[in-house]
Amino acid sequence: MSASSPSALPASAPSSSAPLCLLFDSDGTLVDSEILLAEVMGDVLPEYGLPFTARQYMEAFRGVRFHDIVATQQRRHGPLTEDSLARLEAAMRTRMQARMTEELVAIDGMPDALDALAAYPKAVVSNGPDSKIRCAMASAGLAHHFGDHLFSAYTLEVWKPDPGLYLKAAEAMGFPPERCVVIDDAAVGVEAGLAAGMQVIHLNHFPDEEATPEGAIALHHASELPEVIARLASARQAL
Repeated sequence: MSASSPSALPASAPSSSAPLCLLFDSDGTLVDSEILLAEVMGDVLPEYGLPFTARQYMEAFRGVRFHDIVATQQRRHGPLTEDSLARLEAAMRTRMQARMTEELVAIDGMPDALDALAAYPKAVVSNGPDSKIRCAMASAGLAHHFGDHLFSAYTLEVWKPDPGLYLKAAEAMGFPPERCVVIDDAAVGVEAGLAAGMQVIHLNHFPDEEATPEGAIALHHASELPEVIARLASARQAL
């Protein structure tokens, strides 16, 4: 499913008769890109007069829309011109794509988990641009699990924590919210999934520092996913 045509299902789309549809975040959930993004932003933003560090990103901005991060830093340190903002974003995207192409790997345990979950319809739902999602899936060797079922906030013009991004993806996949499972590592994504009325699995990489919100299921490793999804599917089929 191309993110550019969210309301039209392709002929090869999974049947909505399946018990559950799995909606995966990308950065930090499927692919280990968060530290790469943190380092790139920690390099690029200061070049344009916006003090920022990789640690700052990891502690306060994981999963947050890039434009919102830049807007926050401008409020703190002063506004940039439109030309500077455009050059900043272009530099960040170019450097990030290069880092992903050369260094990106899947989250530990995720390839095996996706193999075990092959029977479930699934999609990637990300706050990132479509080109970044495609680069991430290809670089980490996960593209075959999702095909064109990729949904970008930049294309659909709604960003997590707004539940609309997950709701639009569910509609395009042919599933009601209650039959969708969101798998997301970031607070903004967990919040979006819960607000959308979906079942939410929080892949919590920092359990000593980050609490899982009430209503979400906390996992600490991707290897736990198949068992939890099987349990949720059984519960759904029993209704």
